[in-house]
Amino acid sequence: MNRAGIFNVVYFFLYVIAQVLLFKRLVLFNTSFCFLYVAFILLLPVETNNLLLMVLAFVLGFTIDVFYDSLGIHALALVTIAYLRNYWLSSITPQGGYDAGSSPALANGVQWFLVYTVPLVFVHLALLFFIEAGGFGLFWFTMLKIMASLLFTISVMLMLQFFSMPRS
Repeated sequence: MNRAGIFNVVYFFLYVIAQVLLFKRLVLFNTSFCFLYVAFILLLPVETNNLLLMVLAFVLGFTIDVFYDSLGIHALALVTIAYLRNYWLSSITPQGGYDAGSSPALANGVQWFLVYTVPLVFVHLALLFFIEAGGFGLFWFTMLKIMASLLFTISVMLMLQFFSMPRS
């Protein structure tokens, strides 16, 4: 296993630990939740194989489901994101293409990072909360939870990206 693979294994466990120990109980106004574990899948290198991406997403989502007692909802939402990720990346490819070994990160620009992450995190949260609600019966309350959680999750992702960027 190369150095990047070892770092990804460490990041996997760090995201699980952070989600379970820190963000599970951190709920703002009983509406806004932070699902930081999504960042693990979103920040993997661009050329990551789609099958490997979905297997990692299932393992991560299932691990979160075990701690949240949520019967596979997180696994479903994260595998969906992993499936859509490469298609979304190919549709927003810059004119020169992506560099070999590059990861989608804040270093590519804040606007590009938001265009990349916001729709995928929105789909993840929409799947998560609408399945949890059991349909569209509580549509506006569920949309409020989605938008508040989207803002919270993206804000935490941006802060972590900002603080982990190499200084030049």
